Amino acid sequence: MNGLQQRAVDLAFALAWTLVRRLPERTVSWLFRQAADRTVRKNGRGVRRLRGNLAVVRPEATEAELDALVRAGMRSYLRYWQETFRLPEWSDEEIVGSVRTVNEKLLRDPYAAGQGVICALPHTANYDHAGAWAGLTGMPVSTVAERLKPESLFDRFIAYRKKLGMEVLPLTGGDDDVTAVLVDRLRAGGFVCLVADRDLSERGIPVTFFGRPSRMPVGPAALSLKTGAPLVPATLHYDGPDLVITFHDTIEPGDAATMTQHCADAFAAGIAAHPEDWHMLQRIFLDE
Repeated sequence: MNGLQQRAVDLAFALAWTLVRRLPERTVSWLFRQAADRTVRKNGRGVRRLRGNLAVVRPEATEAELDALVRAGMRSYLRYWQETFRLPEWSDEEIVGSVRTVNEKLLRDPYAAGQGVICALPHTANYDHAGAWAGLTGMPVSTVAERLKPESLFDRFIAYRKKLGMEVLPLTGGDDDVTAVLVDRLRAGGFVCLVADRDLSERGIPVTFFGRPSRMPVGPAALSLKTGAPLVPATLHYDGPDLVITFHDTIEPGDAATMTQHCADAFAAGIAAHPEDWHMLQRIFLDE
């Protein structure tokens, strides 16, 4: 992406954050559904990748069923962006009141006992909404963000997540050692959330995911082993107007590879139950 294209992308996001929040909710929802359906009809690279990934999740699906799943998946993905542009205007009551949880005690009990806690989650539904909910209910989040281009767009996303109450550390190019900062937060009894279903470093742990070879970042397991903080996988899905957060069984301490595989298994269980809310438009299976 050249400089002109980067500036155009940044301007588009700036306009969206300004305009989308000013329109009526019903109008915005209709526009984003139309945009999702049009994107599916164009069948670009991202849509084809989404289809391939969902075909792995639902290998028994007919062509018509897979078509419907891809359309639902793109609508879910565009819902994420719709909420991204509107979340800063939601009241605290709206953010908290639209979240339901399953097995929340797996998170709350160790945190209440003064332990740091790590939550690993895939790209499902709206993890920014989940992070805002956590902070508003007494567990402020520290997380890591992939550096985007242009830098001004990355700065917008950092500001957006800070406004939602999260501490956001750049994955690369920051002044501090990210791992060291996260270790400090956990040893002080903090809460660290990491999106962990896609390896950005190409140095991730090999895992089997939906029966296929993949790689996932070692960070959650490594931090747990280094600090003793429990590692709790979570998956998210939409249910009507609500966001549902499901906390899966705490990962038993062991070697990093085994712990990462157990995270992958938990992710697979949550994604299989609600595949339309898995926003994976990139390559994730290594044998493709």
